[in-house]
Amino acid sequence: MAKKLLICGILSSLLYVIMNILAPMEFEGYSISSQTVSELSAIDAPTRTSWVLLAILYILLFAAFGLGVSMCPGGNRQLRIVARLIIVYVIINAYWPPMHLRGNEPTLTDTLHIIVWSMVTLTLMMLIMGFGAAALGRSFRFYTIVTFVVFLTFGVLIGTEAPGMAKNLPTPRIGTWERINIGAYMLG
Repeated sequence: MAKKLLICGILSSLLYVIMNILAPMEFEGYSISSQTVSELSAIDAPTRTSWVLLAILYILLFAAFGLGVSMCPGGNRQLRIVARLIIVYVIINAYWPPMHLRGNEPTLTDTLHIIVWSMVTLTLMMLIMGFGAAALGRSFRFYTIVTFVVFLTFGVLIGTEAPGMAKNLPTPRIGTWERINIGAYMLG
């Protein structure tokens, strides 16, 4: 049973990749390189409903993965912590406050989405990977260090372009930088 649940982790990542390929096709004028993933679920985005429905499936698959991690034999303390952190991640990510499309006046939900949920999610991702690195040995530790460097590097690049979103200014690579960070996490 644990093996099947662990496979849900792979399936959740594959689903997220598929979501990032298919959803933009429904959004006329959307650019994967210059727009964020969050814009696919923004208020009034033509992809909001389909994105949210697929995101529910993603989070359920990731929850199943967390359950699978909790069932791993050997009583590894770090893996038990990883399993708990995944459950916290799932609970928090079951709902993201919706942001508005570019050029709209930001509201509280934009701030919650862009800053609070993003920072909490990133922190949880790093904790999951950090404890996973402690549990899974040298190769995963190396992968985790490289991923943290990727997070920092591309996070800075995202930060340089992010102010342009609310002002409806060009953000030529923000979507690319964000997807590199997401991909780095999901490869683990």
